[in-house]
Amino acid sequence: MTGYGRARQVLHERNITVELRSVNHRYLDVNVKAPRIYGFLEEAAKNAVGKLIARGKVDVFISIDSNSAGDVKVSLNHKILESYLDALHEMRDTYHLVDDISIMRLARLPDVFTAEKQEANAEELTQDVLEVLTAASVDFCSMREREGAKMKEDILSRGQTILQLVSEVEQRSPKAVEEYRAKLTARMKEVLADTTIDPQRILAEAAIYADRTAVDEETVRLRSHMHQMELMAAEEKPIGRKLDFLVQEMNREANTIGSKANDMELAKIVVDIKSEIEKIREQIQNIE
Repeated sequence: MTGYGRARQVLHERNITVELRSVNHRYLDVNVKAPRIYGFLEEAAKNAVGKLIARGKVDVFISIDSNSAGDVKVSLNHKILESYLDALHEMRDTYHLVDDISIMRLARLPDVFTAEKQEANAEELTQDVLEVLTAASVDFCSMREREGAKMKEDILSRGQTILQLVSEVEQRSPKAVEEYRAKLTARMKEVLADTTIDPQRILAEAAIYADRTAVDEETVRLRSHMHQMELMAAEEKPIGRKLDFLVQEMNREANTIGSKANDMELAKIVVDIKSEIEKIREQIQNIE
């Protein structure tokens, strides 16, 4: 499911921003983007996101700006400074110049000073980033929950449609047998003309046809699968993969009904059932 959350806090004189974005994905895929010098944050951020969700492609953006001058160390580059002084003294002596070398003039020369960012306290910074990530996860999870509620409503609605179609199959199946028997009787009368037709033979043929095209077991299992789906939808834990398997079973029952149905109307109903199952399957790919 899609989700977005962002939070910013100032902790230990650092301005920390964490942004979470997720899109649909079959598995959990977490990508952390942070400044290179803070690469140690990646594993901790991935573990934190893994506790929040079980499925989805998540991008975590971490920005850290230090407000403390203590994070930067300025050092004097002695070798470069000495080289400058030697060159200046040589210039003075060679060309008989006035010696007006001063500290400020030397300080303006390139690379006399070096500024280095001191290594951050990894444990402290990790805890601070996780605190901001937790704050960002509030809106992130809320957005996913709202989307999940809409998906649940859509899936259950399609489930009710499938149950209605199953009822139509159950009503149509006996009628198809009766129509077959009537067609068989008419056909035999046409072929045999004035010959007396044995009613028992007609009944036997109709019974064989009824047994071959019976879909009672499939409709019962399909109803059971729909009931299981409703129970799963009420659970608070991740159900995406369980629903994946359940939809496969639903599709298998629908295919069996279709293969048994030697009737145009039943075939049309089965097409509608499979269409609804496919729409449920597509939605389930977005569910944890």
